[in-house]
Amino acid sequence: MTKKQSAISITRRLEFDSGHRIPNHGGQCKHLHGHRYAIEITLSGEIADHPGKADDGMLLDFGDIKRLANKYVVEPWDHAFLVAKEDEAIVDFLGSLPNHKTVVMDQVPTVENLANAAFRILQPVFGKAFGGQLQLSCIRLFETPNCWADVTHL
Repeated sequence: MTKKQSAISITRRLEFDSGHRIPNHGGQCKHLHGHRYAIEITLSGEIADHPGKADDGMLLDFGDIKRLANKYVVEPWDHAFLVAKEDEAIVDFLGSLPNHKTVVMDQVPTVENLANAAFRILQPVFGKAFGGQLQLSCIRLFETPNCWADVTHL
């Protein structure tokens, strides 16, 4: 009798603080402001069947997810101001501040665009790591505890 593998996914949540603005917004979001973002990274794959080894029974160690997500998304965005390249007045202003941590984005830094950017950054990272055995299946980015965007692998 052979073991039948089930599809399984795991999720790691990390938090960071960033500032942004939505320059053409009709409400409060047009002003400079910040959020305590939370990002949830969900990976899918097969559970390791390696009796006697450290990864036995795991899809992946949660610490490995944290390490890669921190390196490629969280640390670059944490305590940075995320600004759209089209928002030239703010880009110029932030550029005039010595040693200011600014991330110039191709698109307006809405939670939807930031979630998409995080997915585009992390998908190849997790796809190449760990022998290509894992798939980034979802990024959920919370802008507030009650508002978030999901990007899922199709």
